[in-house]
Amino acid sequence: MGNTSSLRMEIKHKSVPERSKKQLNHFIDVKFSGCAGNNGIRYETNNLDFKVRTDGTIYAAHQVQIPSKQTMFMVTAWDHQALERWETMVRLLVGEKSQHSGHKVKAFKTNSNGLRRQKRDWVIPPINVPENSRGPFPQQLVRIRSDKDSEIHIRYSITGVGADQPPMEVFSIDPVSGRMYVTRPMDREERASYHLRAHAVDMNGNKVENPIDLYIYVIDMNDNRPEFINQVYNGSVDEGSKPGTYVMTVTANDADDSTTANGMVRYRIVTQTPQSPSQNMFTINSETGDIVTVAAGLDREKVQQYTVIVQATDMEGNLNYGLSNTATAIIMVTDVNDNPPEFTLTAYPGEVPENRVEVVVANLTVVDRDQPHSPNWNAVYRIISGDPSGHFTIRTDPVTNEGMVTVVKAVDYEMNRAFMLTVMVSNQAPLASGIQMSFQSTAGVTISVMDVNEAPYFPTNHKLIRLEEGVPMGTALMTFSAVDPDRFMQQAVRYSKLSDPANWLNINATNGQITTAAVLDRESVYIKNNVYEATFLAADNGIPPASGTGSLQIYLIDINDNAPELLPKETQICEKPNPNVINITAADADIDPNVGPFVFELPSVPSAVRKNWTITRLNGDYAQLSLRIMYLEAGVYEVPIIVTDSGNPPLYKTSVIKVKVCPCDENGDCTTIGAVAAAGLGTGAIVAILICIIILLTMVLLFVVWMKRREKERHTKQLLIDPEDDVRDNILKYDEEGGGEEDQDYDLSQLQQPETMDHVLNKAAGVRRVDERPIGAEPQYPIRPVIPHPGDIGDFINEGLRAADNDPTAPPYDSLLVFDYEGSGSTAGSVSSLNSSSSGDQDYDYLNDWGPRFKKLADMYGGGEED
Repeated sequence: MGNTSSLRMEIKHKSVPERSKKQLNHFIDVKFSGCAGNNGIRYETNNLDFKVRTDGTIYAAHQVQIPSKQTMFMVTAWDHQALERWETMVRLLVGEKSQHSGHKVKAFKTNSNGLRRQKRDWVIPPINVPENSRGPFPQQLVRIRSDKDSEIHIRYSITGVGADQPPMEVFSIDPVSGRMYVTRPMDREERASYHLRAHAVDMNGNKVENPIDLYIYVIDMNDNRPEFINQVYNGSVDEGSKPGTYVMTVTANDADDSTTANGMVRYRIVTQTPQSPSQNMFTINSETGDIVTVAAGLDREKVQQYTVIVQATDMEGNLNYGLSNTATAIIMVTDVNDNPPEFTLTAYPGEVPENRVEVVVANLTVVDRDQPHSPNWNAVYRIISGDPSGHFTIRTDPVTNEGMVTVVKAVDYEMNRAFMLTVMVSNQAPLASGIQMSFQSTAGVTISVMDVNEAPYFPTNHKLIRLEEGVPMGTALMTFSAVDPDRFMQQAVRYSKLSDPANWLNINATNGQITTAAVLDRESVYIKNNVYEATFLAADNGIPPASGTGSLQIYLIDINDNAPELLPKETQICEKPNPNVINITAADADIDPNVGPFVFELPSVPSAVRKNWTITRLNGDYAQLSLRIMYLEAGVYEVPIIVTDSGNPPLYKTSVIKVKVCPCDENGDCTTIGAVAAAGLGTGAIVAILICIIILLTMVLLFVVWMKRREKERHTKQLLIDPEDDVRDNILKYDEEGGGEEDQDYDLSQLQQPETMDHVLNKAAGVRRVDERPIGAEPQYPIRPVIPHPGDIGDFINEGLRAADNDPTAPPYDSLLVFDYEGSGSTAGSVSSLNSSSSGDQDYDYLNDWGPRFKKLADMYGGGEED
């Protein structure tokens, strides 16, 4: 093809009319001229919205919506005879609506040596620069010249983005010759166009020409592959879908110019895996990337997933010149309910004990090829026949999908020995259209009922009978028998009492006849609301035995068997008549009509009763008791009163009421002294009692004071005897029998603190004083030998020794040493020294003066009168 020549374009002042929403229809009239007579010329545009007729007229191919105030596209003219090509840019401006149908655009053929200039004007057509040019650089684009360059020296310059604005120095111009250059390769994807201004000034910097606009367009080259938005696309389609069903859309973008073939992407399916049931199950729209089904036969139960490799190619899908890229589309075949569940068996056996509920008696198994654990797979069971009473239900196991036949209402072996059920199964979701339910969706279930030993029961439990109280012992009341439901077992029933609070009843163990064991009393504490309740047990002799209970309620009808009781039992009244009277009534354990109205009367014997007292009836339940005489001495009087009820026959009882007659104050109340006097004491006796009480209280007070003083003196005394104190008082304290001065003539120095410790160290073990500390390693409480001396004093000493030896908490001076040590060199000596004396010159006669007990000791150790 010939040279590519630049086209100079002259645009007149007319503009494209503006319509609603900036839409253009077939009204644009653009003419190309100067193209060798237009013979054999073919026109093309890079905008599919516009086309060029053979006469050079540009028109809109269809209704066009222009998004801005202008649109630009390129028109190429081909001369196949001369093998030449011309290009120009058409810019359509959207202006106000005009009467003109369009505007003319004239194209002039030029050569590469320069630009055709009109007189006194310089016009530069748009400059097209292909991207990714290999150079060499700088590469001349155009030469700018002014008509005045022959008259004066002119300096040329350019301004704008790409010249003196970033990116800097992409374009340059020779200031003298006006030749403009591009300094490096262009990238349309980085910037598609540049708008520069050329300036012409003289040597003094004065403007020679008006600035001219330079439009530089980067011509797109196919240097970018289509890129898919996602490398893997996921989609789904229902199984059994018809051909043409939409599946998914894949999208690839090409960074090249989308208005040219470089950016026009086309799609195609490269491979499909698996290729079943057909190798072409899907197709793709080459322009939109929509994937749809193209063949029937999608079956999830056979193929659950397809993997499709999709290729995107630019250059309108030309595999020879276009660039390509691939992505993966994973298509899941979703399940639909196209497989009904089928029973694995036609009949299922089962058995159940009678009287049991919530028991699984049979498991029904089914097969369903749909997606497990989905509504298309979940089984729903129904009993369609064989269970009119609703004894069974079928629940679905969520894990295994089995049907569990469960007893929800107890079955009775005596009523039904077996059940023949017809069950049906379906899915939770309805079947897909066109799928018919198979005859295998029904099955039979045979359930055998097992007989068990059932407890006897009383047909009328809480049996109620009415009976008058007071029936004699041994009276037959009724036969309270039970029924054994096991009609096919030969069993005997035995009866016994389970609860009989008052032990009033007996039951025959064989036939259940109930008789009275005591007199039934309605007024007993075991009666509640006139009803006595007893519970009986009926047990059979089965294996294992079973028993049932029954309650018998006896409503006791009241009879007049209780005489009325007078109320109150005690009261008081003033000794002189006054308006105050005694209100009396009666209490009867019976109920109406065996109670009031009551009759109150005084007995005729003794005669003093009616002489002193009188009764006035108020109503059927109350009466008033008052004094008949003007004065009655204070005291307590027992007044008998006869009370009769209204029973048939009536009962009466003589009750005694204790009336305290006492002096009263002005308010009619008994005084304190009067109340005491009413108890039977005179005024003198009352005064004497008060005096005795005062004396007694005084004595108690003196005794308490004396005891406190003794306690205080006891605390002031020391436990150990002070050597400087006179110990005679202590000796006299323990020897109060007397004896005179002779009994007190002792060497008291031995009872005092010894001056040295020699005699202590030499003493035998176990001998201590009350004020000594133990010396040496001897035991604190040694065991002492018991001295078997006869006599009262010996027993007394032995008991003291045993008490000291056996009491580990007793201090050493508490009991033992008091009797065991009188001091070193004592003239009295110890009891043990009395026994060990070898001579008879010791005088024990003074013991005779101590009493009969010491006289016996004097006779034993002193030899009696003979010695």
